[in-house]
Amino acid sequence: MNRLDNGFYLIAISIISACSLAYEVLLMRLFSIIQWHNFAYMIISLALLGYGVSGVFLALNRDQLTKYFPTVIMTNLLLLSISMPASFLLAQQLPFNSAEIIWAPVQLTYLSAVYLLLALPFFFAANVIGLSFYRYKEQVSSLYAADLFGSGIGSIAIIILLFMVFPEKILRLLMLTVLLVALMLSLFVFRQQKINTTRWNTLFISIAVIAMIIMPRYDSLSLSPYKALQQFLTMPATSVISNKSSPLGLITIAESTDLPLRHAPGLSLKATAEPPRQLAVFTDGDAMGAITHFDGDLATLSYLDQTTSALPYHFKPLSELLILGAGTGSDVLQALYHGSAHIDAVEQNPQIIDLLKTQYADFSGDIYTRPDVKLHLAEARGFISNSSKKYDLISISLMDTFGASASGLYSMSENYLYTEQAIQQYLHHLNTNGYLSLTRWVKLPARDMPKLLATVINSLKLDNANQPQQQIILIRSWQTSTLIVKNGLITPTEVSQLKQFSRERNFDLVYYPGIKEQEANQFNILPQPYLYLAAQALLSKQSDDFIDAYKFNIDPATDDKPYYFQFFKWQTLPEILPLLASGGISLLDSGYLLLVAALLQALIASLVLIALPLWLCKAKLGIQAGEQEYRRVMVYFFSLGLAFLFIEIACIQKFILILHHPIYAITTVISTFLLSAGLGSYMSSRLINNEREYTILIPIMGIAILSSIYMLNFDFITIFLLHQNDVSRFILSILLIMPLGFCMGMPFPMGLARLSLTRPKLIPWAWGVNGFASVISAILATLIAMQFGFMILVAFAVVLYGIAAFFFPR
Repeated sequence: MNRLDNGFYLIAISIISACSLAYEVLLMRLFSIIQWHNFAYMIISLALLGYGVSGVFLALNRDQLTKYFPTVIMTNLLLLSISMPASFLLAQQLPFNSAEIIWAPVQLTYLSAVYLLLALPFFFAANVIGLSFYRYKEQVSSLYAADLFGSGIGSIAIIILLFMVFPEKILRLLMLTVLLVALMLSLFVFRQQKINTTRWNTLFISIAVIAMIIMPRYDSLSLSPYKALQQFLTMPATSVISNKSSPLGLITIAESTDLPLRHAPGLSLKATAEPPRQLAVFTDGDAMGAITHFDGDLATLSYLDQTTSALPYHFKPLSELLILGAGTGSDVLQALYHGSAHIDAVEQNPQIIDLLKTQYADFSGDIYTRPDVKLHLAEARGFISNSSKKYDLISISLMDTFGASASGLYSMSENYLYTEQAIQQYLHHLNTNGYLSLTRWVKLPARDMPKLLATVINSLKLDNANQPQQQIILIRSWQTSTLIVKNGLITPTEVSQLKQFSRERNFDLVYYPGIKEQEANQFNILPQPYLYLAAQALLSKQSDDFIDAYKFNIDPATDDKPYYFQFFKWQTLPEILPLLASGGISLLDSGYLLLVAALLQALIASLVLIALPLWLCKAKLGIQAGEQEYRRVMVYFFSLGLAFLFIEIACIQKFILILHHPIYAITTVISTFLLSAGLGSYMSSRLINNEREYTILIPIMGIAILSSIYMLNFDFITIFLLHQNDVSRFILSILLIMPLGFCMGMPFPMGLARLSLTRPKLIPWAWGVNGFASVISAILATLIAMQFGFMILVAFAVVLYGIAAFFFPR
């Protein structure tokens, strides 16, 4: 390959790597829209499956494939370009629905089919990159650098594209980009070789033209029929008005012309006032809100006084308010109706803000430009960390939808709004005798509010509150419940106001200091006063016993275990399974079981497609009968595969809090790990030249020390980073990750280098074993984090690195 060809080929490798990583992130966004979660753990796993299967495929066939190198590369590029959109579009045709996985076992088959289909593009991309490494051994460092550079560019490019283009359209762009790379190779690299470039060029151009004509007909997204948008559109005379897209979500505006939209969650059944005209707003096809018509007449907003979240306004005049998650403005309108003098409204999504300030400014009364409303484009925890202001009321209301929340579909999602540390921050920003108001959906059997209550009580205790039972009020309607936490003691006057407010609206008293059991469960009657009993138990000295014995996981959420919606308990499963046939489906959280199902399918797929072929071809790979060294190699590379992803997944989940959104955290963490690990891999050559076995301890000790420092001090690190502006947070996050990634990039090439000197025939085995571990580790890491927390997950990773050091190839 001459110098000019080398330059073009390096560019091609960079672009293919960029497209591969961009496709990985894009799939996460697409799944957030068509399902209820970004499925990040599964997308990472299936990408690694594609790379792992490619490694086995190349190990067993690389000599023959190298013989026809140009043809193989062009074929794989062609298949990559086609499979990127085709795999996703075919996956959409499968009737997979994560909400049905509990009661329809066939969904497990569909899930596996989706998993394998979406792994195909990564298989073809890995074939191109992996075979290039083998074909051009003398330039492997340049190819590796191009690969990593491309991955970094891809992570940035996809974020920019998601601001500019709808996600489903990006599939087409990726396809055309890969075809353009293939044309470039055909014209500038392979034209001198034994390959009919004219035929290939004609084929690439033809496919591009056909794709431009046909794909617009088929690239629409098929949302789950259980998502709120799809449910809304089943009503007569409903339609979508407009869509807006960004990495933060796909915003859909819809209206109903025949049946007026009446969005007022938990509205009292005694309410006589009706909401004004409203437009429905959906984020990723769910999380329904409403833009309410407001002409400046506060009397038209009286219906907002008939919801549970109106309670704190009846205790005393509230002048300084903070509304976290202001969204389409319902909570702001409620505050305006009650005469609040100054409202700080915090909203993270700029698209929502833009809608209310431009397109629907007149319709909504231009509430975000009023002098008594100050709008902040920020994430809730980030804003509260950067603010020194104190408030009379901090309100967080219904920042998820009832359907998905009730079915447990959010159980896989990290949520840092309802952790002990978050509650403490909110309380520290209240004026003396100020209120924190938390409104949640009512779920039966009770699990959401008991968990929130347990978290709040623990937060009060951590703040050395002497009488937490004297600071809490809880009421419920037929659909919502509101928990009030006072920065001070509840007074008899407030109890009297509470009783009057609830009686006039038929809201049930759940807890106030001194409540009697007969006062609870009077209007929206349940078989037992479940929430009252839970509140009494959680505020008693036997609270730990109550939490342990409860049928659902209501352990307080923390920043180390921020899975607020994870209510599943293994101990309860044997009791629930016999009830499924008789309507007990609501007792199970489908999200957690979906995670378990994904782990099982990843395990089976990696066993069948990676481990089994390697085992059956041991002789071909040069492993002699009775040879034991391959077992040592297996333990070493298997441990590395698990440990690397354990730390990477922990960093992704922790940096969601710092970078404010999963997509930002995923792209930043993955690209930084790739680049820094690549640099570590390059620098490891200096250690490889040292034949002493203890040299492996240098990077392992670095990993252990850095991981321990980060995990033990992450609360301090988080507070420090949240005080920075957006650019500084991203830069400092990258600088934090890089030393750890640098060290983590060394053990793998050091092991391969040792094998190349001693038993080179075991190298394919090492690649395969590492790939097998990597495929299952992304999902396994999420399960461990949900069950035990990030500290334990990272501790497991450090132990695995220690095991790897012990089994370093001799």
